Amino acid sequence: MNVQMSPSRTFKRRPVPLQDNVTDFRRIMVILALNVGAFGIGVTEFVAMGLLPYIAEAFGRTEDSAGRMISMYALGVVVGAPLITVLTGSIPRRRMLLILMGAFTIGNAATVWAGSLGSFEAVMVSRFIAGLPHGAYFSVAGLVAASLAKPGNRGKTVALSGVGLAVATVLGVPAAQVLGQIYGWRSAFFFVAIIGLAALVSLWFAVPHMNRMPKTRPIEELSALVTPQVLLTVIIGTVGFGGVFAVYTYITWTMTRVAGMPESWIWMVLMAYGIGMVVGTYIGGWLSDRIGEWGILVALVLMVVMLTAFYFTSTHVVLGTANFLIIGLLGSILVPNLQTRLMDVAGRAQTLAAALNQAALNMANAGGAALGGWIIASGYGYRAPALGGASLALAAILITVPTIVLYRRRRKVSL
Repeated sequence: MNVQMSPSRTFKRRPVPLQDNVTDFRRIMVILALNVGAFGIGVTEFVAMGLLPYIAEAFGRTEDSAGRMISMYALGVVVGAPLITVLTGSIPRRRMLLILMGAFTIGNAATVWAGSLGSFEAVMVSRFIAGLPHGAYFSVAGLVAASLAKPGNRGKTVALSGVGLAVATVLGVPAAQVLGQIYGWRSAFFFVAIIGLAALVSLWFAVPHMNRMPKTRPIEELSALVTPQVLLTVIIGTVGFGGVFAVYTYITWTMTRVAGMPESWIWMVLMAYGIGMVVGTYIGGWLSDRIGEWGILVALVLMVVMLTAFYFTSTHVVLGTANFLIIGLLGSILVPNLQTRLMDVAGRAQTLAAALNQAALNMANAGGAALGGWIIASGYGYRAPALGGASLALAAILITVPTIVLYRRRRKVSL
């Protein structure tokens, strides 16, 4: 008996579009997908600061000792940003985004697992691992956004590609804070791992093959490390943004013990900061397109004023919260201006330069947290880190002015 076999069905995978064929709708979808990843990274970066008292209590640690968990994540960013960027220049950018977000998801799941072991040392290692893809992700995402941007909109598009981080502080961080308070601090990082999975799916469907983004060699990327203007910009970001984290890291203790706010209201303070970040991100991109690198100086000058003001307003719930919102706004103005300046001065080392911006911000995270912890441990109280932060912003101004003037003078000579 002859058995007639039905022809096998062939399933064709939907082809991924090329960068050359991107429509305006696809551009919007790419920005949204990039922001799902940025949202997850924003939650994991900032939520530990709000949950620090609970983490310290769970492991029987002091305030400054528990703060090292934040520093370990920042160290992972500092190490991973340049290392991953230099070694992966030949990998297509779409694939690289997927790899980085996969690693981020695994790293945060590892934090949940490490916490279940009851080992603070294991948690520290997991936070370092979770931080490794952070800088490279924002570097590649920013360059993808810049490559897809319409003429005259580069600064705004780059800023919008990372606005998910700011939105995370409005919605994600307060939500994770509540989860951590009710179900334990590990639930916040489980929440982050779920966001990471959502980002993977979004990037897979939205991002086209970036065929107009050239591959780079390690030697080309490493040239950024010997470019004075790149290094000076990194220093400006590290020093200037450190003042924000000197305050943010210990905000829960400051608002509860100094201002007298109930712990159950801290999510409102974190949300206020996030609202400031969302608005500041848009303003930062707008400033970058109009006054270029001088936007860095504007943000730093205002940062000195508002960090100093926080020393006085942090004794009052409403004034302290409003002041903290403005600090978040100014920090977010600074970020896209630093990013676009690095793109301008890096030559062919675009990817590493963009990654160094994230490394700078996380060195600021670690340095600001360490400075604030040292000030508190020295007996100066929870208000004093604001003055330490203002001093850092002032020091950054003293670096910024001659850096920009020298760069512009040399450009005139070369023209």
